Amino acid sequence: MSGRAWLRAGLGLLAGGQVVLGLWIVLLPELFWKWPWVSHLPPYNEHLLQDFGGASLALAVVLCAAVATMERRLVLTALVAYLVSAVAHLLFHARHLEPLSAASAAGFMALLGAAVLLPAVLVWLAAAGPAFREPGSEPGSAGTGRHPG
Repeated sequence: MSGRAWLRAGLGLLAGGQVVLGLWIVLLPELFWKWPWVSHLPPYNEHLLQDFGGASLALAVVLCAAVATMERRLVLTALVAYLVSAVAHLLFHARHLEPLSAASAAGFMALLGAAVLLPAVLVWLAAAGPAFREPGSEPGSAGTGRHPG
């Protein structure tokens, strides 16, 4: 698989995750709250959950646009935006593991770590440039950074 295909697949995975998460929170906030890794936090607040769900869906829109266009600046912007959110999420939960068992905390941190690692690798792949080069173009040549399909 080409670097471009890996990049598109990774973006699609991130976008799909945000769509599922956002819809789950917006449509069923109480069910999301009952999830063990969430329910140990401060009291239920539907307003904050709805805001978080909406923000997740907004990020999904940007990620989907990046998947559809594969325009380098949009891809990098979407990935960095996701990475900022993922790092903040990981740091918050790393400070609030006390109520979880050791195994649950380890699994949760592994999941959150993967949510940081994947977009970081994709940023590296997108920043390296080959995924956006026109076929047959030289590495230093100017280009639009946009390819069909």
